[in-house]
This record gives sequence, structure tokens and C-alpha cells, in this order.
Amino acid sequence: MKVLGLTGSIGMGKSTAANTFRRLRVPVFDADAAVHRLQGRGGAAVRPIEAAFPGTTKAGSVDREALRDRVLGDPDALKRLERIVHPLVRRAELDFLAAARRRGEILVVLDIPLLLETGGRRHVDEVIVVSAPASVQRSRVLARRGMTEDRFAAILARQMPDAEKRRRADHIVHTGLSRHAAQRHIRRIVRTLRP
Repeated sequence: MKVLGLTGSIGMGKSTAANTFRRLRVPVFDADAAVHRLQGRGGAAVRPIEAAFPGTTKAGSVDREALRDRVLGDPDALKRLERIVHPLVRRAELDFLAAARRRGEILVVLDIPLLLETGGRRHVDEVIVVSAPASVQRSRVLARRGMTEDRFAAILARQMPDAEKRRRADHIVHTGLSRHAAQRHIRRIVRTLRP
């Protein structure tokens, strides 16, 4: 089974790319969705996060806004949070891969925003980076509800620069041209890797 790592900085079109893989019947593990489940009501990360960051949970789930305010801009707090969340996400990823192998899948995608930043390259066969011009990225991100210039800058500060991600990629999907062009590129990748 070939494992592709799908990554890209915020606002680069990773979610759209992941959905294209799904439409092509390639199973996709969504690390962000796994984090939401882990931090949701009854999730495995709720109690350890409350213990590490008192007051960041309510009604049995993590208050994501309160947690974001607590860790954003504080590298030590962010590292503590990552030590809680990353092993749980990795366990969910391994469960996904095991299930895909049992089903006899030929190709799967791990959609992981910080794949290269967290050493995830060693867990995949090839890396796909989605990329768009900085101006396109900026307009996409700042259009999101609740996004501010400061929050955008803080997120970018913890992500590897786009140029470095592209340098480390096996495939680069340009999402700033058109959605259709990006989808065509992904279809070519799938045709090449899945006989």
C-alpha cells in the first residue's frame, strides 16, 4: 500500500485537495478531524488538556477558542499541548492505516497540516504539497470567520515556509490557478500511483 502525505500551509487549498482524493475513492485520514474528535465531548484529549491548561474545557469538551488563546504565541505551552495531542493523533492514524491494509487498499492519503514540521515525512512514501501565491493565501485566510492579522501571523510563524515545503515535496499541486487545474493534477497523481 502506498501512503501519500498531503500537506500545505494554512489557506493553500489542502481541504479541497483532500476532497478531490476522496472523490477519486482514495481513503483520506484527516488529522484535523481527528484532533476535533479527540477534543470533542468525551474525547481522549479532554482530561489531559484540562489538567495541563485548567479552564480550557467545558461540558466535557475542549473550548477550542480558550485553548487557542492559552497556547498561541507561547512556545512552551504549545509544546505541552503537542505532547498530549500528537501521540493520540498518531494512534488514530495507525488505526486508519491498519484498516486500509485489511481492506486491501492500494493508495491512501494522510492529510496532515504539519506533516513536515513534526517529522511525519518518515511515515509516508511520497509528499504532496499544495501551494498558492502568498496573496491568494492571505485573502483566503483573512476571509475566515474569527481570523485576525495577529492570529494569521502566529499560525504562519509555526509553519514551515511554503518555499521550503515545496522544496521537500515529491509533488506540488498549485491551487492558485484554478480548482479545475488542481483537480486535474491530482487525478494525474492518482493514475500514476494506482494502477
